[in-house]
Amino acid sequence: MSNIRLHKGDCIEGMQSLGEAAVDVVVTSPPYNIGKEYGSYDDGIPRDDYLDWCRGWIVEIWHVLKEGGSFFLNIGGKPTDPWVPFDVAQIVRRYFQLQNTFIWVKSIAIDEMTHGHYKPINSPRFVNDCFEYVFHFSHEGKVPLDRLAVGVPYADKSNIERWQGKQDRRCRGNTWFLPYDTIQSRSDRPHPATFPVALPEMCLKLHGVERIQQVLDPFMGIGTTALACYNLDLDCIGFEIDDDYWQYSRERIPAVRTEGGQG
Repeated sequence: MSNIRLHKGDCIEGMQSLGEAAVDVVVTSPPYNIGKEYGSYDDGIPRDDYLDWCRGWIVEIWHVLKEGGSFFLNIGGKPTDPWVPFDVAQIVRRYFQLQNTFIWVKSIAIDEMTHGHYKPINSPRFVNDCFEYVFHFSHEGKVPLDRLAVGVPYADKSNIERWQGKQDRRCRGNTWFLPYDTIQSRSDRPHPATFPVALPEMCLKLHGVERIQQVLDPFMGIGTTALACYNLDLDCIGFEIDDDYWQYSRERIPAVRTEGGQG
């Protein structure tokens, strides 16, 4: 049975309490500083201040992530400010190697059919924004991955024998179509910038579930990474500074252990 621990408090202080090399995988999505309306966080601070703050939690992730661990960072921007993912990635680059870059596709049009959900952009200058980045970092860029754990069947079954495969699976590649679940009202998704539970599940399976003892999400939000860990029977620790989001995650995840403070 998974051990889910959600702490209410600042993630930098929280990670400092974990000690060196305490976690195997980090899956997280920090605020993007693009003006989202969070409950108690200002998502529109000056860019230099934001990047200084990012450097603080990135350094702590470097300390707590084991050698051979994976750090999956979901981050996006907006049409009028597209540089956010790259600005943050440049800071991460000082401490980690960029091993893979994934495109999380939220909505796609194939021929005349559309699939998934997107937020329409009403502007004569920009097209609708239908994807975000998921950067996969590691200490040395050499982490072996369980590629077939998130693989897809061959379209041409003759490729199974041709590529000497033992099963009808091939590498999915670095474009992941993961649409949101349809919701009926904002109360069904009380956080303005969540990702679907399938996204952390994909990251964890790709790293290799059998090699994971502890997962960390420094920006837990409403507990989506923790829910993915619960589904995969993995231990998880998360930090969330907003009381409302923390309270919601307590109700959302079965058998969760919560602590108000870093304890």
